[in-house]
Amino acid sequence: MTRASFNRTLRSVYIVLGLVLLISLITRFSDQIPGIAGTSLEKPASRLYEYLRDMALLLVTVAAAYLANVFQKRSKFVERLEEEWRGIVRTKSELYKYCERADVSADDYLTAFSRISETIDNMRVVYSNVGETDTLVGLYPFSPLHDMRRALQWIDPRARSDIPPEEKALARDAIEQSFYALRENFLEELDLSEPDNPILNSAARRLKKPGVTAYGRDLQERQRTGYENHAAPRNGEIDALLRHLRAAEDGPVRAA
Repeated sequence: MTRASFNRTLRSVYIVLGLVLLISLITRFSDQIPGIAGTSLEKPASRLYEYLRDMALLLVTVAAAYLANVFQKRSKFVERLEEEWRGIVRTKSELYKYCERADVSADDYLTAFSRISETIDNMRVVYSNVGETDTLVGLYPFSPLHDMRRALQWIDPRARSDIPPEEKALARDAIEQSFYALRENFLEELDLSEPDNPILNSAARRLKKPGVTAYGRDLQERQRTGYENHAAPRNGEIDALLRHLRAAEDGPVRAA
């Protein structure tokens, strides 16, 4: 279930629930509303309110079950979408590596081509073709994947054994450009948000100072004393080795 269909479904449910609540409110005070009170509509309105009141628990249960099903479908769709995106990223890496290698064999090409072919076909478990019907194939939803495939086929070593490095570099750049175009649209469906604590500058470093609170140091000391007083047999050589390795790792100042 895409984000657009998910939002449409939620709006429809909210509208129906809102109408039911509005009708309940009107029928509840039908004896006080001009145009209904004292007319032939008052009694049917009162009976309608009683019916809605008696059916309230069932209506709420049905609405909750329907919404739970909708959210479950959306969750499964997002999971499949994330899995497909991870496959696309792995495919791009394989194609990039293939283009960067100086010597490639037919087996290397077939491995890379199989990866992009699988990625293209796996899209079927996420999206249908655009404009697809019972009689029409439609259009593949993300053509940059086919552009990546075509760029790879252009440097097929089985067709040409003397492919110059410049053509491999051009194919690599075409694959990267197609991937970036795909990423810009494909990830829109995931409702990504900005991080609450981003790191936006290069050469970032940890701002916390080495050290530990007095409570942490005291707890460490109490645990060490407990180990030393434990009655279980100990291997002094192992303890000495581990203390030596810890001291060597920490250096002159023990890091937090």
